[in-house]
Amino acid sequence: MRSIAPKPEDLASLIFFLRGEKVLLSEHLAELYGVSISALNQAVKRNIERFPDDFMFQLTREEARAIISSRSQNVILKRGQNIKYLPYAFTEQGVAMLSSVLRSSRAVEVNIAIMRTFVQLRRLMDSNRELARSIEAMEKKYDEQFAVVFDAIKQLIAEDDVRKAQPRRRIGF
Repeated sequence: MRSIAPKPEDLASLIFFLRGEKVLLSEHLAELYGVSISALNQAVKRNIERFPDDFMFQLTREEARAIISSRSQNVILKRGQNIKYLPYAFTEQGVAMLSSVLRSSRAVEVNIAIMRTFVQLRRLMDSNRELARSIEAMEKKYDEQFAVVFDAIKQLIAEDDVRKAQPRRRIGF
């Protein structure tokens, strides 16, 4: 089993946006926690009351195929091939709950890294919103200031069109 270093920069690529939520898939979480997928699923099933629908959900076949095709262009399910087990997707709260179900020092370490990654993503999204707002404010401000310039340019273009439409005076004899 390949071990992923629990650093926010490594974890960001494992986060998907599904059903309006940022989620981590069970296969990636199992790899991060150093357990098998079946052990992770078994721990979840034993404590299913801790995982309401807004903490964890199972992917549909279409969602699973979309993720498989987005991860690798080489992986194409042929006709008749199906995904045997549909993966689970865990939201930020589901990941926090999962670390309480999987009681190990590795689970705590990985959970801290995952929470830091979610916080960094949230900060990044907030800074992008602020940047978009400031750009929009600048556009409004400068649109008003440059309205005179745009009007002058439009007037010059209109005058040029009128001049071109007039018959030319012939040069010569």
